[in-house]
Amino acid sequence: MATSAQLPYRYDVEVVGLLAAAVHRYDGRPGGRVPEQADDRRERLEVRAGYGIVGDRYAGRPAHRDAAVTVLAAESVEALAAELGSGPLDPLLTRRNVVLRSAEVEALRGQLFAIDCGQGVVLLRGGRPANPCAWLDTVLVPGAHRGLRGRGGIRCAPLGDGVLRLGPALLCSAVPLDAGRAGHAVRPVPRPPQPGGKQARNAGMPGHLR
Repeated sequence: MATSAQLPYRYDVEVVGLLAAAVHRYDGRPGGRVPEQADDRRERLEVRAGYGIVGDRYAGRPAHRDAAVTVLAAESVEALAAELGSGPLDPLLTRRNVVLRSAEVEALRGQLFAIDCGQGVVLLRGGRPANPCAWLDTVLVPGAHRGLRGRGGIRCAPLGDGVLRLGPALLCSAVPLDAGRAGHAVRPVPRPPQPGGKQARNAGMPGHLR
């Protein structure tokens, strides 16, 4: 297993949002109000390898072992706000655990990376996209569900123990990143049709709800 010392690309980033939820906030069909969630906002998160975020509802659940930590680029939400002319939007309403500034998060799909806030390096393996859900049209702005596709963050497997804190951090990556593309969407490559004209059953992954 790689360590942060073996990740050659290093970037100064900022942790601008942290979230851990003991309960599901965006359950069922989108309603007309934003569910109360102030208690889920954190100044620090404790991450454990193979377990997840202490205090989060997905921690320790085998089905979520490879997706226990979600990471989002703050620039994705800022770009969405600019495109829709909505004014400032709160990125933690997306319900991602970690919101970073100056990090090309979507380029970390399938890659090893680490976040060092000075209290133990949190080693992560980026996985599949954290697809936006229909609730975002209610809690962020109409059009957010579609507008965040391809830039709604990534699901990650925690591979090392450590603590994340709000403020400056060091991001170590196995691949080069471009902070100027942090708000850009990554579009999936269309899958070829299967015999009989049927698409793969998992071609459309459900939105990420916390």
